[in-house]
Amino acid sequence: MRPRRPASLGRGFDLFWFGQSVSTVGDRVTVFVVPTLMIFVLHASALQVGVVAMAQYLGIPLLGPVAGVLVDRWDKRRTMLVCDLVRLAAVGVVPLAYWLGLLSTPLLFGCVAVVSGATIFFNVGYLVAVPAVVEEQHIVRAYARLEGSGSVSEVAGPSIAAGLYSALGVGALLVDAASYLVSAVCFGRMRPWGERTVVPGSVRQRLTLGFRLNWADPVLRRVVVAAVTLNCGGPVFVTVLPVLAYRGLGLSVGAFGAAMSVAAVGALAGAVVAPRISERLGVGRTLAWALLLHCLAGLGVLAAPALAAGPVIAVTMGCYGFFMSCINVCSAPARQSRMSARNQGVMHAAFRTATWGVIPLAALAGGLGVTLLTGSLGVLDAARVVMAVGTLLAACSFLPAVRIQPLLDAAERQRAGTAAAVDRVPDELTDSAS
Repeated sequence: MRPRRPASLGRGFDLFWFGQSVSTVGDRVTVFVVPTLMIFVLHASALQVGVVAMAQYLGIPLLGPVAGVLVDRWDKRRTMLVCDLVRLAAVGVVPLAYWLGLLSTPLLFGCVAVVSGATIFFNVGYLVAVPAVVEEQHIVRAYARLEGSGSVSEVAGPSIAAGLYSALGVGALLVDAASYLVSAVCFGRMRPWGERTVVPGSVRQRLTLGFRLNWADPVLRRVVVAAVTLNCGGPVFVTVLPVLAYRGLGLSVGAFGAAMSVAAVGALAGAVVAPRISERLGVGRTLAWALLLHCLAGLGVLAAPALAAGPVIAVTMGCYGFFMSCINVCSAPARQSRMSARNQGVMHAAFRTATWGVIPLAALAGGLGVTLLTGSLGVLDAARVVMAVGTLLAACSFLPAVRIQPLLDAAERQRAGTAAAVDRVPDELTDSAS
């Protein structure tokens, strides 16, 4: 029996989904190749590798709010197409510079920063694009498919990147550049959507509005607080995990890589089943419990080394990825249901700025914590303590999220009551006339 193909959500979404799926695989190539080039070609220090890696985060607090205001005022589809072309050019510069003998750490930093900046603008449009091309009742399913594509790229991407680098060297980055071209072509073939939103107010006023919108609405406020709390502790766990695996538990690169592939498989499974779970429990309730279980699953790493380290990390990260996908699938629909189309750009940009801006600090805190505790506890116990503290902090994200579903239910009842009242008006007018 042949497996059924997933039902189409419309030509616009199918083009969007295909373009983003190809682009996401290309991104995994760059994530693998850039640090590899720095270590084996440029012989860069660990500090230099860290500085270039940091470039992908710096634009979030600097450009995030501005991106929301500007994307609201621009043609959304054209903006995303241009962002793809800018990223294509920035990635393509790296192999060209290598072949010309000009490749350097500052150049890589600049290219990564340009890609990061364009991605910030792209992501604002990305969140506006889905509700623009998909009917409201299918939004969760659309995000599940996009999350599933991202999870597949996480599984297959590192292997594809390693094979391409072995065959092409720095030329492997041209694959990522080509993936941006595919995405741009898909946008070019989509029907126009997301035209400019004409709104009053200066850029500063729109920036302020984005943060006010997220804080004034009770659902948005709880999602923001939950996400900030999660990102204060979650990056601590993720940053310290390789230290625990390699130095604390003595895992090989191959064993750790295999364990992380299981995490990606768990994330893919989460993207597949999250829509069904949310339909049964509700988007808000699924989000809240996924936040709690995602964090508590991380405590599973404490079972090593009493149990075999490889399987412990594989199972732990598989559960970790599963619930992370559930969070991602439910978060955006919960927020989009509370905001009109004219303000979605500034709302999403302010949300990303507030919630992602803490990630670099959390990652730094994780590394610093292990460094400070290693002298007295040893690297294994220092890593375990820091990861446990970060995980328990992140688990507190459940507290603000647990009230989201009742608020969504109340809003739905209010809409239903309003609709029923409107439907009764003609009957009441008829009775009065008789």
